[in-house]
Amino acid sequence: MLLSSCSCVKMAAAVKAGCLAGRRLLWALPGHLIARGSGKRSLHLGRCRFRATKLAPQIALNVPETKVSSLENGLRVASEDSGLSTCTVGLWIDAGSRYENEKNNGTAHFLEHMAFKGTKKRSQLDLELEIENMGAHLNAYTSREQTVYYAKAFSKDLPRAVEILADIIQNSTLGEAEIERERGVILREMQEVETNLQEVVFDYLHATAYQDTSLGRTILGPTENIKSINRNDLVEYITTHYKGPRMVLAAAGGVAHDELLELAKYHFGNLPSIVKEGAPALPPCRFTGSEIRVQDDKMPLAHIAIAVEAAGWCHPDTIPLMVANTLIGNWDRSFGSGVNLSSKLAQVVCHGNLCHSFQSFNTCYTDTGLWGVYMVCEGSTMEEMMHFVQKEWVRLCTSVTESEVARAKNLLKTNMLLQLDGSTPICEDIGRQMLCYNRRIPIPELEARIEAIDAQIIRDVCTKYIYDKCPAIAAVGPLEKLPDYNRLRSSMNWP
Repeated sequence: MLLSSCSCVKMAAAVKAGCLAGRRLLWALPGHLIARGSGKRSLHLGRCRFRATKLAPQIALNVPETKVSSLENGLRVASEDSGLSTCTVGLWIDAGSRYENEKNNGTAHFLEHMAFKGTKKRSQLDLELEIENMGAHLNAYTSREQTVYYAKAFSKDLPRAVEILADIIQNSTLGEAEIERERGVILREMQEVETNLQEVVFDYLHATAYQDTSLGRTILGPTENIKSINRNDLVEYITTHYKGPRMVLAAAGGVAHDELLELAKYHFGNLPSIVKEGAPALPPCRFTGSEIRVQDDKMPLAHIAIAVEAAGWCHPDTIPLMVANTLIGNWDRSFGSGVNLSSKLAQVVCHGNLCHSFQSFNTCYTDTGLWGVYMVCEGSTMEEMMHFVQKEWVRLCTSVTESEVARAKNLLKTNMLLQLDGSTPICEDIGRQMLCYNRRIPIPELEARIEAIDAQIIRDVCTKYIYDKCPAIAAVGPLEKLPDYNRLRSSMNWP
């Protein structure tokens, strides 16, 4: 969930093909997918007929094709050509804090910082001037399972952008002076993160939910590691993880796939493939129902996250959990809809003034995930707020209605499409899906999978993951009235 401060990552909106059971899917040949429900209805006003909802599936089929190729060393090249005058190109690497141990935790994020500090061909100043003269944007971020370097530029500058990315990935100097300088930068960044209570709570949530595993460690790493990481640690991490089969070169915007493929062969063709030593094994991560409480009565508000173990990216239950997450929704005091919101929990919270804000989340990893709610409450209302959150969870398991599910499905599809606004989010979507599923799932297929979900599926899946399960809880602030863990655990069946 948490990313480095360089940028932030959006959650991917897709599941692997064939994951859902056949009886739950609406399958058809490309060009013949028909979404059930609102996709078949028309709106009437007098003699006028509005066909927007009816034509939506046909319009979705006009999305440019995502073309995929592979190099001999295993690096995959994926692109979508929308004919824009700008493009985004980036390198997605299957490497993050999950592949670290206690001694080198923080290396992936440290390496992200070092990528822009000069290469064998370019000094840091030369790199910055070149990017500025191009009118381009160069950035990177690290998550728990992925590291990303990307550039946004004019389409005519695609060859230079790819060459720069190849240069910083393969030829970074990793000078001792730059390492010492960035060490101080990262330590200051860690201090800034500690002031962001939402990030702090989610770090605590991972620490307690995945205790004694790699997912329980932070992305930035502990202070003692940052002070001791050296050049050999960075070089070893690159040697171990920066290999062809673990990388995807993705691009979106005004990009010709054949040109991108030739650029990839020229600049990344010499990357090593995994042959003798094999790929680093994905460390298993065990979920533990538990809690972390940091009580501070001087704080005006309590920040609380409660979650259960969810499914990984490729699991058949991922899409039903996404719909259930949308059913819970989010709310804060700036919303003007009041008690007329579609979310039942938002209606109760708004009417009772139970919190300042809440948001549901569904964080997926390769083989596990966290599904829950993050809330900001006053000390006097947190007990009642937790009660209604758990009550709403149980309602999803027992009595959610078809109309609620239909509304949530439409909202989920809308949010997914709204996220794909521009070459950068589309490029991110391509890179992420290629690492997770080794393909990009077409929008019509994804919409058909969402449309196949009904209320009974939501009840079954929520019962499987929520009902009578041990939650993980992280809380910071004035927590005197927060119920103890045993009471919260007992409320997971009938609060």
